[in-house]
Amino acid sequence: MNIILLGPPGAGKGTQASRLVEERGMVQLSTGDMLRAAVKAGTPVGLQAKAVMEAGELVSDAIVSALIGERLDAAEAHGGAIFDGYPRTKAQAQALDLLLDERGEKLDLVIELDVDEDALVDRITGRFTCAACGEGYHDRYKLPRVQDTCDACGGHEFKRRPDDNEETVRTRMAEYRAKTAPILPIYEARGLVRRVDGMAPIGEVGAVIDALLDG
Repeated sequence: MNIILLGPPGAGKGTQASRLVEERGMVQLSTGDMLRAAVKAGTPVGLQAKAVMEAGELVSDAIVSALIGERLDAAEAHGGAIFDGYPRTKAQAQALDLLLDERGEKLDLVIELDVDEDALVDRITGRFTCAACGEGYHDRYKLPRVQDTCDACGGHEFKRRPDDNEETVRTRMAEYRAKTAPILPIYEARGLVRRVDGMAPIGEVGAVIDALLDG
């Protein structure tokens, strides 16, 4: 199956996509991860995207669509693709249709994770990770069992993403509402959209998504 996971940054798209990769053998096409890898590698695309991402804005459709196209063949060879954070605009939705048509594939389902903006700001601004192993934590919901010591690897250094602040989060939410929400009618007209409560516990969200995929 080829599915889209929609929702603003921090809605839980990456968490659910990772689970589907592990349990169903699907391939996660996360534009955020691909762009961060390009930034880390210092590629021309990465350098171009870095300033835009740090400002909480969205990179160009052309850059994102090129990244997706490069990875789509591998996804189709496995259990299908999970589009995480893509498409974000009408132009990207049209580009995705073309990419799938070229391969004789289609989109099967669009799952939107519904979230409350204020709760989402709290969720994102409080998160941090172990600098050594990447284990995730939160100021209010998941602190290390021993202060300043990672539960997973025992490391003592932690980091926060520079864009995990309230101003940037609300900017990204406004971008999502302005640019992504308008693509929903395209998929609603095809009967592909299903909405899931993204503020529910992770396990509950996963169970609902599984039921939709198996329905």
